[in-house]
Amino acid sequence: MTTEKLKHNFPLTEQTLLLSAIAFLLLALYAPVLAHWYDGWLNKSISIEHEYFSHGLIGIPFAAYIAWTKRHRWQQLANRSHLLGGILIGLGGIFYLSGLPHFANLSFPAILSGICLWLKGIPGFRLMGFPLLLVFLATPTDVPYLIEPYALPLQSFIANIAGFILSSLGMDVTVEQIYLFVGGRVVEVAPHCAGLKMLFTSLYVSLMLLYWSGAIASRRKTGLLLGGAVLISV
Repeated sequence: MTTEKLKHNFPLTEQTLLLSAIAFLLLALYAPVLAHWYDGWLNKSISIEHEYFSHGLIGIPFAAYIAWTKRHRWQQLANRSHLLGGILIGLGGIFYLSGLPHFANLSFPAILSGICLWLKGIPGFRLMGFPLLLVFLATPTDVPYLIEPYALPLQSFIANIAGFILSSLGMDVTVEQIYLFVGGRVVEVAPHCAGLKMLFTSLYVSLMLLYWSGAIASRRKTGLLLGGAVLISV
C-alpha cells in the first residue's frame, strides 16, 4: 500500500494526533484502575458494595463501542471549548491524585466528560452523552453505603413475605421487623438481600437494551421497561 493510500485511510490530522495522545494518556492513567475493577468483579476481591457495579463488565466495553461508532460524527463537530470542561478535568485530576478510592474512581467519568466538553463543547458532550452515562453508572462509588440505611422497608417487606411463605408450608415462624425466628434460629434479612444489586443491574442492562434496540427514543417504552425492571428487582 502506498504512502498516499495510507494517508487517505488514516488521515494524520492534528485532531487525530491529539485524540491519540489523549487516549494513550488515559490508558496509562486508568489501565490499573480498570484492571482493579475487573479483577474485583470477576474474582470477588472487591468489597460487596462495589460488586453492585459489576454490570460494568459489559457496560464499559459497550460504552467504548458506542463512542467508536460515533467517531465520524465527532470529527465533524466544530472545535470549541467549554469552561466546564476545564473545570471537570481539573477536578478529575484532583480526585485522581487524592489517593482516596472513591474519588479516584469518580475521576474517570469526570475527566472523560471534561475532555468532551473541552474539545467539542456542549455538542460533543451531547454526542457522547450515553456512553458517558454508562461509564458513570458503572463506576464503583459509595452510593450503596448511602442507600442501605433506606433499604429497611424493603428488608422488612421481604422478611414478611418469607414468613408468610414458610407459615403456609406449616412451619412455626415469627417475624419481627427484619428478623425471622424459625425453629429456635434467628435469620436476618440483610441489606444485601433487599434486591438493590439486582435493581442496579436490571436498570443498567435495560438502558443498554433500550439503546441497542433504538427504543430509548420512545418515552413510553423506556418508562415501561425501566418500571418493569424496578418491579422485578424489588
